[in-house]
Amino acid sequence: MPPAIAQFSHTLDKNTATQLFKLLDKYRPESKQEKKARLTATASAVEGGKDAQKASFFVKCSFWTRSDVSLQDTKKPIYAKYGLNHVVALVEAKKAALVVIAHDVDPIELVIFLPALCRKMGVPYVIVKGKARLGTVVHKKTAAVVAIQEVRSEDERELATLISAAKANL
Repeated sequence: MPPAIAQFSHTLDKNTATQLFKLLDKYRPESKQEKKARLTATASAVEGGKDAQKASFFVKCSFWTRSDVSLQDTKKPIYAKYGLNHVVALVEAKKAALVVIAHDVDPIELVIFLPALCRKMGVPYVIVKGKARLGTVVHKKTAAVVAIQEVRSEDERELATLISAAKANL
């Protein structure tokens, strides 16, 4: 078996994987219902002129022009990124802090280049069991890859331990 394929049989140990999925659960992308509720609340807040901080979504849209909304008060929400094309773009731009790859992607050729790309770009990566388990993190049936771009300050130590475990497995 070629080494590029054999590396997918060396997955993360159970304890580290549990720690990783606990961290990923904190950064789950919002579901469609949550997004709709957030946008409705933001729209009503902007319409009433209550809070400029809640108007972060509308400031980014080009069609929205309100003088009472400032760009400085907006913050982008922090979520785990998923999708092969999106994650590859993050790795190539060196914006990904940690890449999580599923071991059972079919066909394997879809992700076989990703560990080599991560090594070349200096981005830590881990291989975990189950694309379905990654899929549950991002509200999909399956997901081949997930990337963490950034975390909140209270989770930085946890991410650092996972990154050190990932670098030890290289």
